[in-house]
Amino acid sequence: MNDLTSLKFLKNEPFWLLSIGAALEAICITLVWRAHDVGHLGMTLLFLFATGSLLWDKRRKLTFESGVFPSTVGMVLIGWVLWQSATLNVEHTLRLLSFTSAVGVGLLASGFKGLKQYWEELVILFFLGVPSVIAERLFDLSPLTAKFSGLLLWYAGFDVAVKGTSVYLPTGSIKVIYSCSGIDTILYILGISVIAMIMFPVAKSKRIFVPIIAVTLGFVVNGIRIAMLAVFAGSNQAAFDDWHGGKASYTYAMIGILIFGAVYMFMLWQEEQQAKNKTTANQIPSDRQSL
Repeated sequence: MNDLTSLKFLKNEPFWLLSIGAALEAICITLVWRAHDVGHLGMTLLFLFATGSLLWDKRRKLTFESGVFPSTVGMVLIGWVLWQSATLNVEHTLRLLSFTSAVGVGLLASGFKGLKQYWEELVILFFLGVPSVIAERLFDLSPLTAKFSGLLLWYAGFDVAVKGTSVYLPTGSIKVIYSCSGIDTILYILGISVIAMIMFPVAKSKRIFVPIIAVTLGFVVNGIRIAMLAVFAGSNQAAFDDWHGGKASYTYAMIGILIFGAVYMFMLWQEEQQAKNKTTANQIPSDRQSL
């Protein structure tokens, strides 16, 4: 009876649910920061800002109604997140924690049926980290990235050879490992494309092209970076170190994000112009009739 009363108290107090969610996400951010994953830290803050903005917009429309079973499942998920953070056993689960926390709090607040209220936020947090965990176990882009970088160098006039995941130049060589294959850049831009489509939707006929553009941009931008690293490997070690793991290494990801943002803004502008043209075309016949 006391358990049911406490669940009812949580259900009727959105403030406490918000506090639990905020505390869990703060733990996730701290763990990412302690892991020195600067790129994922920045993306985490961006994705959480997007989810927070969406929740704020719909705050007066949310319903809080959960049962014992979904609340129990939610508490189990929250407990798993806390256990992972307490034991620091997050090497393979770090990027799952934000999404798992959100699902747990959502079940605690609104149950299984009420989760559909948060589908936008859950989709955004899903793309924050879950695809990277899945991709790591399913495929490796390193051979394809090496071939593409070699192709770029060949077109640029370099005497290049590619064997497997290694790119050879007369001045030096590099080996493209999984972490340098561009999968993170691809998935981050893909996640940003999901945020864009949810918060600033385009026409249905164009939505299929948005993730394709995001994935292509991420792959191409990283391929250019790998080609530059191959050139620097034997000629400028300082530049190689900076573009490989230093602050400059994040520049290409930012360039990809900015290019995607520009393309998406152009798509939105194009739709706005089409809407204006339709409005103008519809007004002309009515003006003639009034005359």
